[in-house]
Amino acid sequence: MQERSGGRRIDDPAIRSDGPQLAQNFVDAYLHQIFVLGIFHGDPHPGNLFITADGRICFHDFGLVGFLDRATRRKLAAFTSAFIRQDADWLLDSAIDLGILGGEMDRAEFRRGLAEIIADFAAVPLKEWSLADAFLRVARLGRAQNVFVPYDLLVLMRAMANAEHVVRVLDPDFQLLPSLQTKGPEMLKVAMEQADWRGGLERLRLDTLTAAQDMPVVLASWIRRMSREGEGLGLSLRLHGLEGLESRFERSSNRVALALVTLGLYIAGSLLMQHSVGPRVYDVPILAAFAYALALWFTFRLARGITRSGRL
Repeated sequence: MQERSGGRRIDDPAIRSDGPQLAQNFVDAYLHQIFVLGIFHGDPHPGNLFITADGRICFHDFGLVGFLDRATRRKLAAFTSAFIRQDADWLLDSAIDLGILGGEMDRAEFRRGLAEIIADFAAVPLKEWSLADAFLRVARLGRAQNVFVPYDLLVLMRAMANAEHVVRVLDPDFQLLPSLQTKGPEMLKVAMEQADWRGGLERLRLDTLTAAQDMPVVLASWIRRMSREGEGLGLSLRLHGLEGLESRFERSSNRVALALVTLGLYIAGSLLMQHSVGPRVYDVPILAAFAYALALWFTFRLARGITRSGRL
């Protein structure tokens, strides 16, 4: 259904006196769309917005719309709350849950990066805080490694950037952080209350009953298979990711053995030198000198092997 509507542009001087209240109403409307409805206008640039004659904000052009399921809304509420509280640990966990950070990571390194982002925002006036910019900077921190950002989150990032621009147009002095601090606890509460606990418990009950019904069949099949494959029941254990462990263990054992032999040669050489055992050349016991030379050669080989492998 389409409806013709119109009004004044958001940068019209005639609505300037109402700008602060309109900015607050616009922020409240977006928070409701994102965290309560889960459906939001994806392209809120000034050309798609009008202020009606009775002072309401009218959205136009719904060609780009974003959808957020309950789980994503809860994760997004946690991310927003962590950003508001400037908690780097919480922000890191929330970013991982949302999927904008992932893969193998050094948590300490990422935590430092997030702490720097938070410190940068803390150093600027409150009216310049931007949730869209924070979201984008956190995503860039991951260098796109093993990360697949859902399409609707990309739409949300675009929408937030445009929405913040609209807020600045309506009220250049609007402070986003105090507004989020006021609405943040309420957003998180609404997002958590929307969880379908009864539906989850019902699914758990049905899955448990299904597993219980299937258990006798599964056990009978397993017993028959074990009886065919061997003279009794047995369990097999497969360990993945251990390829090459045998060769590495053998190499490490050889190094330990060589180190012990080398130590023994140093001790033997010292004893031979101390007691002057065997023939001498230039007043140096030949056997002691040979033991020292061989020990030095083994020491060189150990040092070279460790250097090539890059680890002790």
